[in-house]
Amino acid sequence: MNRLLIFILACAAFASCKPEVYTPKPRGYFHIDLPKERVYRTFDSAGFPYSFEYPMYARIVTNPEFFGDSPENPYWINIDFPEIGGKIYISYKKIAGRNSIGQLNEDFYQLTYTAHDKKADYIQDMYFDDRSRNLYTGLFNVAGDAASAYQFYATDSVKHYIRGSLYFETQPNADSLQPLNDFLKQDIVHLLETLEWK
Repeated sequence: MNRLLIFILACAAFASCKPEVYTPKPRGYFHIDLPKERVYRTFDSAGFPYSFEYPMYARIVTNPEFFGDSPENPYWINIDFPEIGGKIYISYKKIAGRNSIGQLNEDFYQLTYTAHDKKADYIQDMYFDDRSRNLYTGLFNVAGDAASAYQFYATDSVKHYIRGSLYFETQPNADSLQPLNDFLKQDIVHLLETLEWK
């Protein structure tokens, strides 16, 4: 009788178990709350050959390291976005000698196209010129899983040359970084529109 009862209970237990159906969930990404309001302040540090406006939710890092070394001049800076893990690296070069406008432009195009072309889906360029301020700029959208979604330069074509690039502290993934790239593009455009030479 005892064995019969155990057998019936075991059969009932196995009969009541249904195989669990597993449905895989789509891959998700962290939600990042982006600032609702864009408020800008001016970077106009003494001795720097340029000034521009940058957002209040960013901070300027002067004298950044360049692959563990000091940069070639004190006018290289980083614009750090600590809440979203992004940085705009800005390097400055004086146009003179080996650093001719042609050579600096060639270096920019080599870094943009050679370094990112393998991972980029496409590279779209946009130019903004303001002759009244001696300002000639180019903004390059590097689409796809490239390391940097935006590369830009600004020059007066005579004395000053700035090169900038946006990077995030994560492995490049165009889908997850797209909202951040779109958001920061407006700040890059604002930087270029407010850039002044000294």
